[in-house]
Amino acid sequence: MVNATAGTTVFGAFDPIEEIASVCEKHNLWLHVDACWGGAALMSKKHKHLLKGIHRVHSVSWNPHKMLMASLQCSAFLVRDKTSLLQRCHSARASYLFQQDKFYDVSYDTGDKSVQCSRKPDAFKLWLMWKALGSRELEQRVDRALAMARYLTQEIKKRDGFQLLMEPEFANMCFWYIPPSLRKLPEGPELWTKLHAVAPVIKERMMKTGSMMIGYQTHGDKPNFFRMVVISPQVSRQDLDFVLEEIHHLGQDL
Repeated sequence: MVNATAGTTVFGAFDPIEEIASVCEKHNLWLHVDACWGGAALMSKKHKHLLKGIHRVHSVSWNPHKMLMASLQCSAFLVRDKTSLLQRCHSARASYLFQQDKFYDVSYDTGDKSVQCSRKPDAFKLWLMWKALGSRELEQRVDRALAMARYLTQEIKKRDGFQLLMEPEFANMCFWYIPPSLRKLPEGPELWTKLHAVAPVIKERMMKTGSMMIGYQTHGDKPNFFRMVVISPQVSRQDLDFVLEEIHHLGQDL
């Protein structure tokens, strides 16, 4: 089995599904794609290329409660297999529930296809939202989120003291704020050690002033950086400007 990712949690990176699928088909390997975060790109004509080749995989996981903002929890695990694979994997064949000699097609007894049997109707949440908003609105939700991410990227590049970790591929913005006192230091252990302490202090000040909440983290050997994901349709360019201005305001004396 091979696992690929369409939209990683931290960087929003996408594996080349088309190329991976070709290798898996050649060697008869099951290909699963974790599209929990990035699967919503399929709703957009402009951005669906990020999942090119998704039709060739054997299984996909997707969380509409993320970028599409369906009510929590709303998750899906989709398989191409049509031989009742999920039922063969999870069925407990409880005789008090799932009699096999019913008058209708027992494949409709979906409870015998999942681990938990009794469960919330996640699919109904997605269906209701889709009916209420329509495909076009969901597409616009994705397009707008990525447009806001591109705007924030350009603003980060223009402003002194802000530095991207990498060029974003999706809606994940990962960046450092480097205070004036550190900007003349050469890249190296001294800079990284001091920079590592900056984001936690700014986050503490955010919380104490009540201005906003932005997460931070490390990744591998990289010092603490801010990670911001823009998905809400209520977020404006002015809001994103405020984020950068407030980070500078709270951290310029460090």
